Amino acid sequence: MIRRRAGRVALVAVLLAVGGLLVTSALRDTVTYYRTPGELLGDPGLAGHRVRLGGDVVPGSLRHEGELVVFRLAEAGHEITVEQRGAPPETFREGTGAVVEGRLSSDGVFRSDHVVVRHGNEYGPSSSPAVTVDAG
Repeated sequence: MIRRRAGRVALVAVLLAVGGLLVTSALRDTVTYYRTPGELLGDPGLAGHRVRLGGDVVPGSLRHEGELVVFRLAEAGHEITVEQRGAPPETFREGTGAVVEGRLSSDGVFRSDHVVVRHGNEYGPSSSPAVTVDAG
């Protein structure tokens, strides 16, 4: 009787472990994690590795140099200069949040090839005036 119960407990534990591994592996590619400028600057082992970097675009730092867009991302008092090849999304603006993908080079500049604009998850109606139609 005790062996049968121990066997069931062991089977349930194995099934739970396998289920947990399956869920973890399925979610691994859906979770988007990014580092802040402070985290990236504080970990020299990340230099040269492809990472996601998130922060707010520093007002006054955005400039276009041909196909290159240069700006600074800041978070919690740390800033990193970003060089982005290609045009960022239309909603990309100074003072907004952004996540860039690329590598931190040895000169301290983050070289990006992809920009995503961060936004809050609160949506509201458009601020444009409503159009009314006169039926008469």
